[in-house]
Amino acid sequence: MTVSLTKGQRVSLFKDGAVLSRIFMGLGWDVARKRGFLGGLLRGNPEIDLDASCLVFNEVGQLIDEIWFRQLHGMNGAIVHTGDNLTGAGDGDDEIIKVDLARLPTSIKSLVFTVTSFQGQTFDNVANARCRVVDDVSGKELTVFNLSDSGPHTGCIMTKIYRHNEEWKIHAIGERTNGRTFHDMMPAIQAVL
Repeated sequence: MTVSLTKGQRVSLFKDGAVLSRIFMGLGWDVARKRGFLGGLLRGNPEIDLDASCLVFNEVGQLIDEIWFRQLHGMNGAIVHTGDNLTGAGDGDDEIIKVDLARLPTSIKSLVFTVTSFQGQTFDNVANARCRVVDDVSGKELTVFNLSDSGPHTGCIMTKIYRHNEEWKIHAIGERTNGRTFHDMMPAIQAVL
């Protein structure tokens, strides 16, 4: 059964007596359609380039690795970004970050997933934004987090997957912030560790 996460909710990734070894975080979005008379007059809608990133932290909150569109592989291949989608066009996940939890060293405490608007368009222009965590072995969707809160922000700290008592858990953060890349959001990211 899929859990629809709300901001601040925490869920264990230990399911049905089995430890999850491989997961992926999928990010999907659409361009918000303009409404009204002016929306009908304007041809098309601008493309929106949202970018998913995964930041890896150790037990003392030090950034160990960063996986994003400019660095698609991290942690010696244990984390892989499958590629940059520049428009959000198409159905399903527009960007995917795969994580082999079993290959991460025990010194890794948390993975923070972010989304940013690279061209600086605000989330007022984004529709149907969501992230989901999927068991990459069975294909079973574990959690879904709706990110379609419209507003003048250009970034969001989506979720944190963290190790607690040798068990991986997910924390839906949903913190609005601003930034064209995760680098711009580092003070806010450090605050959620």
